[in-house]
Amino acid sequence: MQISQPQQDQTEQAEPRYIVVLKVGGNELDDESFLFGLAQAVRAMFDQGYFPIVVHGGGKAIADYQQRLGLTTSFIEGLRVTDDASLDVAEMVLSGLMNKRIVRILVNDDIMAAGISGVDAGTIYVEKMWHPLGDLGRVGEIQDVNPQLLQALMAHNIVPVVSPISFGALDALSYNVNADHAATAIAAKLGAIKLIFISNVPGILVAGRVVRAVTASQAEQWIEEGIITGGMIPKVRSATEAVRNGVAQAVITNLAGIQDNSGTGIVGSK
Repeated sequence: MQISQPQQDQTEQAEPRYIVVLKVGGNELDDESFLFGLAQAVRAMFDQGYFPIVVHGGGKAIADYQQRLGLTTSFIEGLRVTDDASLDVAEMVLSGLMNKRIVRILVNDDIMAAGISGVDAGTIYVEKMWHPLGDLGRVGEIQDVNPQLLQALMAHNIVPVVSPISFGALDALSYNVNADHAATAIAAKLGAIKLIFISNVPGILVAGRVVRAVTASQAEQWIEEGIITGGMIPKVRSATEAVRNGVAQAVITNLAGIQDNSGTGIVGSK
């Protein structure tokens, strides 16, 4: 199979102008039709003059493999405790199974793609996350992003597909990181024009209609007022956190919305 070059010749070393970070949840990665749609969306972004970076999760698959191996999970105030054995499973699933599943579908659609994790080239530096109520184990808190590897891949017209397993700056161990946080940190470091959280709904719905834009403050108020409910709450909070961390615009949409530039954009209050 011949792999095409979506934007420019592979030997041409020029960083893309408009970077968009796509955050993909782990639940969707078990759906072949979603993966096919993701490849189509990435292709459409190239055609519109953007360069995508894909950051993905994989929590459901991690839990499944932990259960198969007889590992139990525990939580502290809703945060998953990751012991050494659980981290091994998370790294295998995220940086291996899930990561390569996305890479394969992109390559099969003639899109140059390469899978990396936050460990590779020290792309995402973390320190151990501390919690006053107990030890979370190998859970990391992002300190910085080294963009060198990401920029090198993009300069050769290769789409980075990033697992959130990250590099411990103080002990050289691997740590698990929330994929939303990893996507936010990468988008902020690279000056991405957008961070898109891909959902199974077309955006924030109010009275059955998609809200085109909302400020981070207004979105939080809608959560408090019960206008935004259920599974949309964590999506909105991830998007508002991204804006507050320096990302110009965070968008909640579905695959169709990526191609027709629709969804709900969350912007800063000013």
